[in-house]
Amino acid sequence: MRNHTSNKPVILFDGVCNLCNNWVQFVIKRDPHALFKFASLQSDVAKSIMESHNVQSQELDSIILVDETKVYTESSAVIHILSKLKGPIKTLAIFRIIPKGIRDKMYRFVAKNRYKWFGQQDACMIPTPDLKKRFIEDKKEEENRGE
Repeated sequence: MRNHTSNKPVILFDGVCNLCNNWVQFVIKRDPHALFKFASLQSDVAKSIMESHNVQSQELDSIILVDETKVYTESSAVIHILSKLKGPIKTLAIFRIIPKGIRDKMYRFVAKNRYKWFGQQDACMIPTPDLKKRFIEDKKEEENRGE
């Protein structure tokens, strides 16, 4: 596997969820210095990252942010990501003043309904060649593509 401990925060996301894929595109557009790396929750590399950080598999319906030794899930992950983006969107991190229990309850409601409201894909998104370096992939997948 490619080294995923490169000191860059890693966003783990549901690769078949349209909302999650749109979120990744949203982050990429507002992250001009490529601070974040990405991996699909369905990938072996994500499973390895989660295992090494003691993240439970039931959190698979969550955006997960691994930033050095810290792991953020649900609304905390979204807020932490927003706080590191460029532009006015960064101000949305102010929602951290809402108690975590309330934020996470709203987050879980959207997560539970995300496929019904936004749909899903049959397979994980395939990044464009320009964006490919932002994604952490399984070595086996890279070898199968001849890279």
